[in-house]
Amino acid sequence: MNYSFWGVNLSEKGEMRAKVTQIISLLENVHPDAKLILNWSNPLELLIAAMLAAQFRDDVVNKVTENLFKKYKTAADYANVNLEELENDIKAVRFYRAKARNIREACRILVEKYNGEVPRTMEELLSLPGVGRKTANIVLSNAFGIIEGIIVETHVSRVARRLGLTDKTDPDEIERDLMEIVPREKWLRFSDLLIFHGRRICVARKPKCNECVLSNLCPSATL
Repeated sequence: MNYSFWGVNLSEKGEMRAKVTQIISLLENVHPDAKLILNWSNPLELLIAAMLAAQFRDDVVNKVTENLFKKYKTAADYANVNLEELENDIKAVRFYRAKARNIREACRILVEKYNGEVPRTMEELLSLPGVGRKTANIVLSNAFGIIEGIIVETHVSRVARRLGLTDKTDPDEIERDLMEIVPREKWLRFSDLLIFHGRRICVARKPKCNECVLSNLCPSATL
């Protein structure tokens, strides 16, 4: 019987996994400093920062949270603040009104249901308003060392598609494809490496294929 994986025969999955292993090795050499760049010092701060970073730039979020984390220390602080005040505190962030509502409501749930602590399961995190799999994966993997999936954000999505590792556009579907071919112990590292490669080399408008160590592996390379 002929099974397939997003159009790839399962007999070829071994080749895809070997390709991923090579990609990781090459990217480790050029981006050894790849890591999460959001600033945080505890799980609550990471949750807030990750929520603010949705569809927005991490560097700007870090500027916002520099003052935000001095003002708000606990989940109760966010839960009890006037919504307009919180909106003003994060106004530099895209979709700040919706994010302010989600942060306040999520923190209310943390206070009422989790004693003000950030939960440690994917299911519980996804039950919070404004938290999708990307945010949940960021919190679980970085704050608690719990690897439940692969962080799929803008750069990971773009680079993975260009490399032919997926043909999907939906982040959840991309994550499922990548989880099939990336070794579980490399799920977090893989995300960090693709994010840095997407920022530095495989940029959105005009990728620097002539500078890319993956050009020989990439079906989208234009040299």
